[in-house]
Amino acid sequence: MEIHPIAVFRSPFKSKFGVPRQSGLVEDLQGRIVLLDAYADSESLRGLDDFDYLWLLWGFSANRHQSATFQPTVRPPRLGGNERMGVFATRSPYRPNGLGLSSVRILAVEGTEIVVAGADLMDGTPIYDIKPYIPFADCHPDACGGWIEDAPWHELDVDFPEQLQAEVPAGKLPGLTEVLRQDPRRAGSKHEPTRVYHLAYAGLDVAFTVDGDTLHVVCVS
Repeated sequence: MEIHPIAVFRSPFKSKFGVPRQSGLVEDLQGRIVLLDAYADSESLRGLDDFDYLWLLWGFSANRHQSATFQPTVRPPRLGGNERMGVFATRSPYRPNGLGLSSVRILAVEGTEIVVAGADLMDGTPIYDIKPYIPFADCHPDACGGWIEDAPWHELDVDFPEQLQAEVPAGKLPGLTEVLRQDPRRAGSKHEPTRVYHLAYAGLDVAFTVDGDTLHVVCVS
């Protein structure tokens, strides 16, 4: 079976660094699904604006380290990158077919584009299918979350001076702040309080340091 992209995702993230590790973690993070020319017919989206959420099936297009041979275990970031789990018990990008699945909130349907919130996709990600989220079939509130329930994600406190916040467009600030709170650094990063990290977000370079449980924004340019 061959599959082809039917859309492309437009996001504030031009690289993988800082992209949320799961959909829904940053509810204020907005993006756009843009149908490609062969599928750019508004009729294909008729009725979609009656739903609150949708599913995206997409490709890990920026995964340049995909092994040519099957790797049965991976190191999930939620476990600090120090413990292995079966690949099919995780949502790791290092999978046999390199496919991702995300649930995102629909904000608007505009012609052949869909404005969404809460996505975990970088800019330019190919989308292979779009399906509506159906609560009675897709929601299982009493389901067990497996090993993830024993490894809650640790969020950071964000020190973001007002004068630096003013450099960020108002509509982009809530999403950026939440992305920083989720700790954009690589899992298992060493404690290097003087190291300056750079996050490319919505055309901005956001520089920050992390000391213990606090992230300090030091420059926005």
